[in-house]
Parts: sequence; C-alpha cells; structure tokens
Amino acid sequence: MSSRAVSSRPTVLALWLVLAGVVGWFAAFELTMERLHQLAEPGSAASCDFSVVVQCSTNLESWQGAVFGFPNPILGLTGWVAPVVVGAALLAGARFARWFWLLFWLGVAGAFALVVWLIAQSIFVIGTLCPWCMVTWVVTIPTFYAVTLHLVRAGLVPASARARKGAATLMGWLPVLAVVSYAVVALIAQLRLDWIGQL
Repeated sequence: MSSRAVSSRPTVLALWLVLAGVVGWFAAFELTMERLHQLAEPGSAASCDFSVVVQCSTNLESWQGAVFGFPNPILGLTGWVAPVVVGAALLAGARFARWFWLLFWLGVAGAFALVVWLIAQSIFVIGTLCPWCMVTWVVTIPTFYAVTLHLVRAGLVPASARARKGAATLMGWLPVLAVVSYAVVALIAQLRLDWIGQL
C-alpha cells in the first residue's frame, strides 16, 4: 500500500466511530435493561433515577420513549453497531464508495435529528433529563458533525475547494464544536428545569 493511501485514511474519524459506537451501544443496552426492569416490576425506580429532574423512568415510560412503537433503546442496540463496523473497517484499510458514505451519513443524520427532537421533548415537554439518554446525545452530536465534515472535506459531496478546506479545518475544531453544543443544551436545560439545583 502506498504512503499516500495510508496518509489519506481517516484514522481519527475511524477511532471516533468505534469509540462512539461502543459508548452509544452501552448506553442503549443500559436503557434497555432499565426498561425490562420496569416491565418486570411496574412502579419500581430505575437505577438512573437521581432526582425528580435527572432520571430515566419518566422518559422511558413516556410515548416519546417509544416513538416508533417500541422502546427507543432498541434503535441504539441496532444502530450503534454501524459506526463500530465502519470505523473498524476504515482502520483495516477499507475504502467505501460514495453511495456507501451517503447512506451512512443518512443514518447518522437521522440519529442526530431524532436526538435533537428528544432533547427538545425532554427539556420542554417531559421535564426530565435521562442520564443514559444524555450519554447518547454526547456521542451522537459529534458523530454527526464528524461524518458531515468528512464527506465535505473528502469531496464525497459536491463542494468547492474552499469548502473542502474549511471542512478540513473545522474537523480539527470538532471537540470545541461538540463542547459548545453540550453547553448550549445544558444552559437551555438549566434555564428551563434548574437541573443543577435538583441534583
């Protein structure tokens, strides 16, 4: 394999996809177990119920917690496998066709859209913050940014040279973009729910 092929491999993105996939899958697994516990013992508190505001039970029992007719964590148990597989394949030297990247981005964008909607529902409608749900938010948001920026910088979507260069630069600022996103969500949640005072 040429040095050019090795240097063009998106190693950092691949490592992030594996890490995010593992963390997201674990959060989905924990939420699934909590939901099964609720079904087995109705009315019992979940292990992630820390206060009236910071808890899992209310979110899991709400209609938003099963927006497609089955518990949302099942989506995570299946969906988070994809980033792990894609990341591992990239680390192994795989190269994917443009259509594959676009389909992968579509899945990531769908997850991001669902997470944004669930954040809004949690803060403005349900009035609680689910700890394991928040772990999912923490990995979904930067994953969407990372895959989107990669598609632009790699020329997998129509973009000018300037846009590609800008995407490559923004990729280096991805941790900052993620932290700013978290801070915005935390600030909105604090103003709406006073979650810090409820801990």
